[in-house]
Amino acid sequence: MNQTALAPPDPVVHRAVSKTSWRLLPFLFILYIIAYLDRINVSFAALTMNQDLGLDQTAYGFGAGIFFLGYVLFEVPSNLILSRVGPRRWIARIMVSWGLVTMALAFSQGHKSFVVLRFLLGAAEAGFFPGIILYLTYWFPLSYRARAVALFMTATPIAGLVGSPVSGWIMQMHGMLGHAGWQWLFLLEGLPAVLLGVFVFFRLPDGPEHARWLTGDEKSALEEVLASERQDVAARHLSGLRQGLASPTVWLLGFVYFASVLAMYGLVMWLPQIVSGVTGGGTLSVGLYVMIAYFFAAAGMVVIGASSDRFCERRWHMLGSMGLCMAGMLVLCLSNGLAGILTGASLAAMGIWGILGPFWGLATGYLTGTAAAAGIALINSLGNVGGFAGPYLMGWVKANTGNFSEGFAYLAGLMVLGCVPLFILRRGPDKG
Repeated sequence: MNQTALAPPDPVVHRAVSKTSWRLLPFLFILYIIAYLDRINVSFAALTMNQDLGLDQTAYGFGAGIFFLGYVLFEVPSNLILSRVGPRRWIARIMVSWGLVTMALAFSQGHKSFVVLRFLLGAAEAGFFPGIILYLTYWFPLSYRARAVALFMTATPIAGLVGSPVSGWIMQMHGMLGHAGWQWLFLLEGLPAVLLGVFVFFRLPDGPEHARWLTGDEKSALEEVLASERQDVAARHLSGLRQGLASPTVWLLGFVYFASVLAMYGLVMWLPQIVSGVTGGGTLSVGLYVMIAYFFAAAGMVVIGASSDRFCERRWHMLGSMGLCMAGMLVLCLSNGLAGILTGASLAAMGIWGILGPFWGLATGYLTGTAAAAGIALINSLGNVGGFAGPYLMGWVKANTGNFSEGFAYLAGLMVLGCVPLFILRRGPDKG
């Protein structure tokens, strides 16, 4: 698709998208904050949970990462079901399921139960993120999509920014009513997913035709431009189930996402323990330090996503973000003190999260129809294999070398490989 196709639509469409942004994105943002917190709160729980459950570094890394294997196995089927039954019902089911499993983690008895529940958590949450990405394609034309995805996905660094001190504070409830701090962490951070899942079932509209905030003219104009873009994508790129699963383009994009997600979780699942090891501080102070990296992640994500839409360009924005990530990883390789670790983590986080808006703007520009449901889920599944590999790799390196430096070097090298498909995909939705 050329850049003309990415030009801003007419004023009625712009007004419809503006209203939709204000109505949907803040709510979806909150949902993703809850999802991401329940995914990564194990990194804070580990500060005391590992000793209570008898987990060594490799066992913790395996348990933290196996979430993503459960996620991968059920992700494509989940998105196909969502496209059939509608976002409202299926997203509500996903949220209630993962909230209950998160709360069940509070009652882990050892290594086996911890691993099983982390796997079940991944299976329960499978389909949430790709489902929301698919859902956004029902509402946002291509010229708005990278910004919408970036604003939605800013929830992940904001979850870290807000959740780090909150998780540290909850951990200080150790001993209350006979429960450890990490048990309170899982109980209190799992409950909101259950409550919000019920709310989603009753209030989330399945598409523009059900939006009470849009006028008839706005619904018609928005649906017309979205239908036109789907036809264009179907003619130029991918629209069928088989195409979505078998296309080399989807697999190349999946490898880019694999490298990015591997770097993300290789960093975030261990950062609280790395900071704690340097500072020797309590859980609250560790949370406050970790906030710094998430602040830069949020800033990078918003600025890079907006710039990508402004210039109608995806590829070079992604490559620049990947360069930032590699620079941060190299700083982490060479740093032993707190200042160096926070500098490296902040640069890496800014790059990792900066990739996401342009990436999904590029990927969804190749896909429509059933190919979008299957292709988006497959890309995210491949990425989440990286979510398993990253924490496990870092745990293995720490167990065998006594430090994380070599692990960060591996992450930087894999990010270099992740750049390669972007040079193979010479032409696409933006000619970037």
